[in-house]
Amino acid sequence: MVLEFLADGFEEIEALTPVDILRRAGVEVHTVAVGKLLTKRVSGSHGIAVEADITMSEAKKFWDSGDVEMIILPGGMPGAKNLDEDKDVDAMVRAAAESGKIIAAICAAPMIPGKRGLLSGRRAVCYPGFEQHLEGAVLTGGRVETDGNYVTGCGMGAALEFSLALTRLLKGDEAADKLSAAVLAK
Repeated sequence: MVLEFLADGFEEIEALTPVDILRRAGVEVHTVAVGKLLTKRVSGSHGIAVEADITMSEAKKFWDSGDVEMIILPGGMPGAKNLDEDKDVDAMVRAAAESGKIIAAICAAPMIPGKRGLLSGRRAVCYPGFEQHLEGAVLTGGRVETDGNYVTGCGMGAALEFSLALTRLLKGDEAADKLSAAVLAK
């Protein structure tokens, strides 16, 4: 199972592309409304409102079940900043790192594991201007980097490539290649 965190100001394409691609691959993905108490409605950075699948309290129950394999942190501003400042997201990122779960972040969001020192010594990418937050990371300047249980993407233009990298980790090369061909990625 995958949890993707959505905070107000998320970048819509970076958030919805992984959900779509992973669900096409048969992966159970739940979007999580961050910073919401009475609603699951989250607004993207370009005014597109989305209703998340679950609340953070429900996400914590899924986490406690041990079934979560990956967490996804989409970029966008102020979405990535809102994720970075949320105590529940912080706890989940730290717990994922400690337990070796996959942490995927794109655009500005690699700053979240980066500011916590989790990308130190690892190949990583981010949106230009956020490099200083990737403490100790080996910045490659690429589009998508997978290093161990961390996947980072440079931004919206790499959302499909990022999503296929996540598919590759969870479902294998054959499934990712088949999906890539089906959606005419190449």
